[in-house]
Amino acid sequence: MPSSKSQKTDRRAVIVGGVRTPFVRAFAEFIRMDTIALGVAAVRGLLERTGLPWDEIDSIVWGGVIFPGTAPNVGREIGLDLGLPRSIEAMTVTRACATGLQAVTLAAAAIERGEADVVIAGGSDSTSNAEIKMPQSLVHKVAPVALSSKSGVMDYFRLLTQISPAKDLLPKRPEIAERSTGEVMGEAGERMAERNGISREAQDAFAVRSHHRAAAAIESGRFDDEVVPVDVKKGGRVYVDTIVRGSTTVEKLAKLRPAFKKKGTLTAGNSSTLTDGAAAVLLMSEDKAKELGLRPLAALRSWVYVGVDPADQLLMGPALAMPKALERAGLKLKDIDVVDMHEAFAAQVLAVLKMLGSDSFAQQRLGRDKAMGKVDLDRLNLYGGSVSLGHPFAATGARMVTTMANELARTDKRYALLGLCAAGGLGAGAVLEAVDK
Repeated sequence: MPSSKSQKTDRRAVIVGGVRTPFVRAFAEFIRMDTIALGVAAVRGLLERTGLPWDEIDSIVWGGVIFPGTAPNVGREIGLDLGLPRSIEAMTVTRACATGLQAVTLAAAAIERGEADVVIAGGSDSTSNAEIKMPQSLVHKVAPVALSSKSGVMDYFRLLTQISPAKDLLPKRPEIAERSTGEVMGEAGERMAERNGISREAQDAFAVRSHHRAAAAIESGRFDDEVVPVDVKKGGRVYVDTIVRGSTTVEKLAKLRPAFKKKGTLTAGNSSTLTDGAAAVLLMSEDKAKELGLRPLAALRSWVYVGVDPADQLLMGPALAMPKALERAGLKLKDIDVVDMHEAFAAQVLAVLKMLGSDSFAQQRLGRDKAMGKVDLDRLNLYGGSVSLGHPFAATGARMVTTMANELARTDKRYALLGLCAAGGLGAGAVLEAVDK
C-alpha cells in the first residue's frame, strides 16, 4: 500500500460521516470495555447516524495500538460483533499515534483504486485493558514441559525448582518506551523542549488554551454530531468527553510537578493522558455517495508519512510531513484555513511550530530555501486537542479527520492541514479539502 498520495485520481474518495465515543480517562467509565467493544460502539453510532444500508459496506479498515492477544484483527471482530454481513472483509493496521489517519488513508486509497466503493475506517484503544505481559523467561521454561505429551510429574517438579519468583513471575510493567532507545515518550518530549527552547510557562499556556477551546466546543454543541453516547456495563451512559477541564488556569498548572524528569517541564497538565475511546469514519466513492443520497463532507487531497531517527527528536515528524503534504497538494500555508495537530505534549506542538517557521530547519531537514511558514495560533486546533480531549492512540487520527471534515462542510473554509507525531520516530501529514457544495 503506498504511503503517500501526490495527485487526485478520476475516482475520488469522499468522507461522508464520522463519529467517536466520548474520550475518557483510562480505568474510569470504560474500564469494562475492551478495544473491540469501543470500536463496536463507534461503528454502530456511525451506521445509525448516517443511515447507511449494511449491505453497501465493502470493507472495514481498523486501527489499533494496544491489541487483545486472542483477537488481533480488531476490525473483523467489530464487524462480527455488530452482526454485519459476513462477506464484509476487514483488516487491522497500526502506526502508533498516527494509526487512525493510516486507516482512513488506506480506505481512501482502496476506493480510488477501485477496490471498494464503501469503507468504514477508524481506530480504538483501551488502555484500561492493556494485557500485562509475563516475563518471556517464564514462557521459555514452562512451554517445553507444558506442551510436551511426554512430560510427567517429575518434569513439573523439576520445572518448579528452575523458576525464580523475582525474575520469572513478576509481570512486566507496561511502558510506552522506544524499543530502540529505551526512552519513554515523555523523556523524548523533555529533550525536545530543551533543545528547542520551549519553556514550562509556554507549555502550560498552550495546555490551558487547549482545555478552554475544547470546553467551549462542548458547551456550544460543536461535538454533538460527532460524539455518540455509550452505555457502560455497570449501568448509566457516558455522553461527553470527561477529561476536559474548562476551569483550568496557568496558575493551577504551574503547581504540578514534572512527570518525567526531576527538573523537567512536562507535567500531567501539559501532556496528553492515557485514554480509552474509539472513532470511526465513513468513506466512499463520490459516485456512490451521490447514488445513496449522502452529502460528502470533505475529501483527502494529499497525505504523507515520514520517519526520523528515534534517537534524534522522536516527535518532530509533523515538521517534515506537513510541508510535504502541502507540496503534494499543490498548496502553500497561506491557502490553508485551519490546522489541526495532534497534541502528544504541549512541548511537542510548540517545538514543531517553531520548526515549521524556521528557514534553517527547512534548509537542513527538507532541502528547501524557505520554511513552510508560521502557523497562526488562531487557526490551530480550534476545538482543543489531545492534551484536553485525551488520546486513545489509534482513534486520534480518525477524530481529527472527522472534526476537520465537519469544519469544512459547515463553513466556507476550503482546506485543512493535519499533522501527527507517532512513536518510533514517525510523522504524518494530510490535507483535507471541502467538496463543492
